[in-house]
Amino acid sequence: MVAAEIEPDGDMRRALTRSQAGDHGAFGEIVCRHQSMVFSIAMHFTRDEAAAEELAQDVFVELYRSIGRIQSPEHLAFWLRRVTGHRCIDYLRKRPGRGEQPLEEILEPAGPAACGDLLLEGLLQRLVATLPETARLIVILRFQEDLDPSEIAETLEMPLNTVKSHLHRSLSLLRDKLSVLAQRGGL
Repeated sequence: MVAAEIEPDGDMRRALTRSQAGDHGAFGEIVCRHQSMVFSIAMHFTRDEAAAEELAQDVFVELYRSIGRIQSPEHLAFWLRRVTGHRCIDYLRKRPGRGEQPLEEILEPAGPAACGDLLLEGLLQRLVATLPETARLIVILRFQEDLDPSEIAETLEMPLNTVKSHLHRSLSLLRDKLSVLAQRGGL
């Protein structure tokens, strides 16, 4: 997905205004500018490309319906992250057989890795996928989207201390799981 080269302050503000006036081309500019962010959040959350594409499409359909309520380019990015996060959680809650993946199912095969960083990255992605929905979304927004805790709290409409607690517990849980894997020789 290629993002259009649009300055957030000037061009995006104009695209937003034109889109609110019914200009479909301007709405396309908005989609081009933000589709990779929306898809990335959905993909890291669901770990399913087809589901991520469907969720991203749903988010942009909802944006089209709600474009008149968007106040600024900053509000647009905030709105997209919040709606994407909520849609991801709803998706997992509606999915049959949902639940945490047992630790035994995420063990890596023993043997030397061709590239240690890629192996660790893949392992961390699988471990993050075992977190409860809200905690997983917070970790993705913090480390994938590089939002600080106050931005996450605003995006998800939850208290800052709750976000910090989720991050602290999630990172502790991930460290524990990595430790167990290391002890079992799965790293």
